[in-house]
Amino acid sequence: MLAQGGPCALTLMSLVLMLWQEATAIEVPLDPKIQQDLKQPPTIVKQSLKDYIVDPRDNIIIECEAKGNPVPTFSWRRNGKFFNVQKDPRVTMRKRSGTLEISFRSGGRPEDYEGEYQCFATNDLGVALTNKILLQVSKSPLWPKEVLEPVVVTEGSALVLPCNPPPGLPPPNTFWMNSNMNPIVQDQRVSKGLNGDLYFSNVLAKDASTDYSCNARFFFTHTIQQKNPYTLKVHTKEPYNDTSSLNSTDLYGGRKVAETTPTFLSPTGTESSMMVLRGEKLQLECIAAGVPTPNIKWFKKGGELNQKVKLENFNKTLRIDSVSEEDAGEYMCMANNQIGSTRHTIYVQVKAAPYWLDKPVNLVLAPDENGRLVCRASGNPKPTIQWLVNGEPVNSSGSLPNPSREVYGDTIIFSSVLTGGSAVYQCNASNVHGYLLANAFVSVLNMAPRMLGPKNQLIKVIQNNRTFLDCPFFGSPLPELRWFKNGQGSGLDGGHYRVYKNGTLEIKRALAEDQATYTCVAANRLGKEENQVRLEVKEPTRIVRAPEHQSAIRGSTARFDCRVKSDPTLPITVTWQKDDKPLSLGWRLKKEEDALSIPNVNEGDEGLYTCTVKTEIDQDTASARLTVLEVAHLSPSQSSAFPADRPDPPMDLELSDAAARSIRLTWIPGHDHNSPVTQFLVQFEEDHWDRGKWQNLSSYHGDLNSVVLQLSPYINYQFRVIAVNSVGQSVPSRPSERYQTSGAVPDVVPRGLKGWGSKKNNMEISWEPLLNTERNGPNLQYSVMWRRKDTEEEWSNVTTEKNKHVVHDTETYVPYEIKLQARNDFGPGPESNIIIGYSGEDKPLASPTDLRVSKIDSTKVSVHWNPVDTSTVLGKFKEYRVHYWRESSLVKGLHVNKEKKTKGFYSTMAQPTGILTDLHAYSHYRMFMVVANNQYEGPPSNHVEFQTKEGVPDAPKFFKIIQRSSDSIRLEWDKPLEPNGVLIGYTLKYETVNGSHVGRQHIESFLPNVTSYTLRLPDRALRYKFYLAARTQVGAGEVVAEESPHFTNEEEFFSSGTDHSGVVGIAPGRVIWNLTVEPNSNYANVSWNHNFPPGSSEFQLEYTLDSNGSVSTVSVNQPRIKLAGLIEGAKYRVRVYSSEYEDIYSNVVVFETSAAYSKDQVDIATQGWFIGLMCAIALIILILLIVCFIKRSRGGKYPVRDKKDLPLEGVDQKGEDGSFDYHSDEDNKPLQGSQNSLNGGVKESDDSLVDYGEGGDGQFNEDGSFIGQYTVKKDKDETEGNESSEATSPVNAIYSLA
Repeated sequence: MLAQGGPCALTLMSLVLMLWQEATAIEVPLDPKIQQDLKQPPTIVKQSLKDYIVDPRDNIIIECEAKGNPVPTFSWRRNGKFFNVQKDPRVTMRKRSGTLEISFRSGGRPEDYEGEYQCFATNDLGVALTNKILLQVSKSPLWPKEVLEPVVVTEGSALVLPCNPPPGLPPPNTFWMNSNMNPIVQDQRVSKGLNGDLYFSNVLAKDASTDYSCNARFFFTHTIQQKNPYTLKVHTKEPYNDTSSLNSTDLYGGRKVAETTPTFLSPTGTESSMMVLRGEKLQLECIAAGVPTPNIKWFKKGGELNQKVKLENFNKTLRIDSVSEEDAGEYMCMANNQIGSTRHTIYVQVKAAPYWLDKPVNLVLAPDENGRLVCRASGNPKPTIQWLVNGEPVNSSGSLPNPSREVYGDTIIFSSVLTGGSAVYQCNASNVHGYLLANAFVSVLNMAPRMLGPKNQLIKVIQNNRTFLDCPFFGSPLPELRWFKNGQGSGLDGGHYRVYKNGTLEIKRALAEDQATYTCVAANRLGKEENQVRLEVKEPTRIVRAPEHQSAIRGSTARFDCRVKSDPTLPITVTWQKDDKPLSLGWRLKKEEDALSIPNVNEGDEGLYTCTVKTEIDQDTASARLTVLEVAHLSPSQSSAFPADRPDPPMDLELSDAAARSIRLTWIPGHDHNSPVTQFLVQFEEDHWDRGKWQNLSSYHGDLNSVVLQLSPYINYQFRVIAVNSVGQSVPSRPSERYQTSGAVPDVVPRGLKGWGSKKNNMEISWEPLLNTERNGPNLQYSVMWRRKDTEEEWSNVTTEKNKHVVHDTETYVPYEIKLQARNDFGPGPESNIIIGYSGEDKPLASPTDLRVSKIDSTKVSVHWNPVDTSTVLGKFKEYRVHYWRESSLVKGLHVNKEKKTKGFYSTMAQPTGILTDLHAYSHYRMFMVVANNQYEGPPSNHVEFQTKEGVPDAPKFFKIIQRSSDSIRLEWDKPLEPNGVLIGYTLKYETVNGSHVGRQHIESFLPNVTSYTLRLPDRALRYKFYLAARTQVGAGEVVAEESPHFTNEEEFFSSGTDHSGVVGIAPGRVIWNLTVEPNSNYANVSWNHNFPPGSSEFQLEYTLDSNGSVSTVSVNQPRIKLAGLIEGAKYRVRVYSSEYEDIYSNVVVFETSAAYSKDQVDIATQGWFIGLMCAIALIILILLIVCFIKRSRGGKYPVRDKKDLPLEGVDQKGEDGSFDYHSDEDNKPLQGSQNSLNGGVKESDDSLVDYGEGGDGQFNEDGSFIGQYTVKKDKDETEGNESSEATSPVNAIYSLA
């Protein structure tokens, strides 16, 4: 359009942009709820490459993924025409996706699907397009068959062996090897060119010792194809001597080869040109021939080669990985040797396919808003811009008309968009080298405001920190967002607050009064939405007493302090580290409440200790180093003969090298007494201000004995030295001679300068006096200067020797500029920085008005008031101070403390508010408010009375356990001091405890007038834990817990109580323990231990029979007794107690006497298994008797049945075929009753198996083994018993019976 209109169009576009006001584009958040409800045109999220090469062995997958709402549908074009996916059985489209998958399992050729593909994603709001995807199938053609004749060349000549690999897709990588698959060694003389050819700058005779084969590696098929090898024949003028190669400087073995000037093998001629696209790789090559082998150098006309240039292949190749326009120009390569040189110029031209300057982005607008899409691209030549809408050219008949849309070249302007005007626009930037395609949708959206953040979020911040409260929101049109504090005011922005466009509220410095509920409200013409954020401002966590560096002698105790101050509502965690690693605390290293103690220090304890205190929102750390003074390493003999001791003091102190503020001190160390000196401590004394007081000056390592001391002016020094080893310090050395330093002007500024009013019409200026070592001269004085702030009046000043000056007759609370300077007889020192001080304050004139309360709770109430004018405070505003007191309790008859309390609220808001906490529940309160400055309170406000609500009660006044007897526990308590309401009763929970195991919990409830309870004990050894709480209508109050003592400690427990009525005669410290029972059948030996004085007490041994509960008692004097007359096999419980002190008793021991014979022993004759076994044995004996009877009655010898039984025996013994045999060797012996042959063997029968079968129909299994059952012949001979058909063994007898 611009091309047609020319300058007129440009003028029109400029005018439109001047008059047109663009709305801020709405950014759609990634919130899932918004994305789910929001209607959006399609957006392409994944697509295949423009140039897409696929492996013919795999299925073809062409990707096309898009998102949108509604979910897009997909269609394809192939070679510019509609591609019907449904009609091709090999092509499928993935569900909810446009990705195509072409399968060749049932046949087909991948080459048939080569072409240009484009995907279209469509929904109700528009159509998005992918790039045009050029699909090509990878090709790995074979090398053409050829017969290569030997290459004949003269020594010293140049040679090029062509590779000419088959044209694959993509092109293959080439490399050279010989027939033995060894790579061809390349160097400055022999190298491969970019085209794959092998270049010889000059040929040597040794080059004929191998052949040369070019190999092509194809990327997709991962195959390597080899060309037929070249064979070289090198002609030499003289015979080739292989040993001449030992001389590396003579490559020709002494033969004379003519030297030649360099000539280029590639490229040819004196100049050439190359075109490369921006962003691609540039490779320039110069390969030269000549004798000797030429060197290659590169140059660029008009400048040096930049850092992007890489030289490879022995400087024959110049490479730039990503070319840009500044890489264009003339490149020259020069080949030279000792004979001459030659040059070649390569003209490099850099073109560019289109690349983005401004890629169009999605645009979300509300109805009647304005916007624009910009599509700017560059290239060489300059690309042309074409706009499409939903895949059709904007101005074509197929595109939808849109009166709110105007196209101006690379920009589309939308004015007052209408609902339903959503569409997807495509920008196509193209030139001869390529194209770019970008989709950008325009979505016209109408949506009421929505809050995207969590509801009612709680934010905790540290006081005085910068704070951000987030309020993410969305809507179309873009909503206006405002913040409110506690639901009041006209919106927060400016001053203390700042609101960002994304809805975040910044509080520049969070103060205590900023603790409140903040509400953010987003509104547009379709409605409004709000969210609340609760902000809690906490005190910072600080280490107020940090650990300090210290040295400790080995064996002593080191202690590092770490005292913490933090907000009481935040739980803290204190951890220690040593050398930045967690410190393992155990039996030796102990973490106390505010410190870390290290007893018995050793060398391994030396290091840097760090205390870290953390809360959920902040932390603080402090570190200190521990130095361990080690003990000397002595041999045992030395240690015993010469024990270590403190060192002797240093001797012969000498001063030298005196200067204005330094002097050298030298000494001779004393004897170290078998413990090396680790430190020397230098002390000084001056005779003017602190005569006779020795002070530490500095310390030095134990290896030194001469140091330079840094001194202060105008001090008369003398020095002494103390030696330190692992045992301790030496006595001080004798003092050195004195040294007086010269005077100077003060060089420090007095510290702590401040100005404040002690009265309403004065200002006191005070500071800290300089130290004696900082005076630097006589007659130290201070010059004080002050003047009214923000005025041009002259400085008032006074000089004084004191550290305070009072300025009189000032106005009330006026700011002053103050500065200070120290001076002495040598002159004035540096001036301090100017500080601001104030004159005195007076009583505030006004009082807060309309004091009122709201949101009354049981322990807190919200306070509101109207503030005073700041000019009436007559001082620095400190706080609004509430005076309140508890007038009475609503519980009848409860007397209360009417002590007045105060609480301050710092607030500069127009409608201030505060929360009064720590009130007593169910009480009547009165209060009033004043405004306060640093010294005075103003007049009181109106008085307010209010009553707090009922709350949960405090803990009972006391809760104690009294053990009356061995089978019960009595509990007593009293009502709470503060019931906080009307008591309705008490709740008692108790459970048994045994170490870490806790039993089932029991619950008892009592009326408010019940204050005791007796629990019956099923077992005296049981221990209980009790939990008691009082109750009001609001709920249960604070729980108090008590645990019954272990019975061996009960006397100590009760003796420690203040009031245990009913428990008398307790002997403190007396215990009975270790009760032991050794039971027998009708007696038991019983022993125990006690700590009663000998003969001072009689003991009662009490034993109880478990079966009927009968109790017997025996009086004994000694701690060992034989308890006789017990029932055999009975269970007993026994304990021992003092006759004098019945409440001192042992633990209960349960034992069981043994029976006359063990209960587990039973009469075997009555056991079922024994009876069954005997019956089985009797049955077997009976069967054997029957068999013997039959055998004797029939008579005869063992006949053919021997053979019939052999297979039965064979299957029971494990043979080589894996079967099993359970009969013994005796089974193979002749059976009794059979006749032996003369040679001792069993006589074999002449009968065949057929004679004993039924008609020869014997059965065989699958492996050919016989499984038929032998049957007895029903002929007369057998019935007459001529020969027995039964076996004589018991087993065979059983078979025959069956």
